[in-house]
Amino acid sequence: MARNRATVAAVALGAAIAAGESLLPGPDAPVAPVLTSALLPVATAQPTTSGAPASAGGDRSPSAFARAELDAGMQVDVQNLVKAVEIGERIARRAAIINAALADGAPQAALVGDAAVVRPVAGRLTSAVGPRWGRSHNGLDIANRIGTPVFAVTDGVVVESGPASGFGLWVVIRHDDGTKSVYGHINQTFVRVGERVDAGELIAEVGNRGISTGPHLHLEIWDRSGSKVDPASWLRRRGLDV
Repeated sequence: MARNRATVAAVALGAAIAAGESLLPGPDAPVAPVLTSALLPVATAQPTTSGAPASAGGDRSPSAFARAELDAGMQVDVQNLVKAVEIGERIARRAAIINAALADGAPQAALVGDAAVVRPVAGRLTSAVGPRWGRSHNGLDIANRIGTPVFAVTDGVVVESGPASGFGLWVVIRHDDGTKSVYGHINQTFVRVGERVDAGELIAEVGNRGISTGPHLHLEIWDRSGSKVDPASWLRRRGLDV
């Protein structure tokens, strides 16, 4: 079951506000004196002779040139503030996406564009892609105890969840770009076919079912054409350790 996206938005908003506040000086920071005469025209009363009108040097409106300078300065300040807020919101949103991907306990997460990608399980790599026992081994084997949480590598829809020849039990997720991730030899699954899942969402646990030499997760990545690609390279290109 996909987590509520409102959580991400709420975290991003809070972080954006915090980012904006960080741009303000602290309570102990020295404050420069404000020269109001540089901001607003100030009326200065000049002494006059009895019954005589105020002489030159009395109340005068700022010139058009001074007003233009003031307007230009204010526009620059507003533009800088808008840029700072936009940067803060962008940083906050990216941080919120990563935090959401790690919320269920995934060991590592990275961002690709605006999408999170996670390492699907903690553990020790025991077998990589390549020939093994006279045939091709098309995935990564990551060993850990039975019951260790397994997480969705990125957002997608569950297309398989249940018994599978050789794997005992498996979960297959089709991701938004058409790629599929396969999680084999699992002990039990926590998702249903058709369910939308988020990056880092708990989907299964490590098991020892099917044709297996010990408790581990077998991870495969299939491209949109159905060809199997090296999961280690796929993860590394997205900034994740194997």
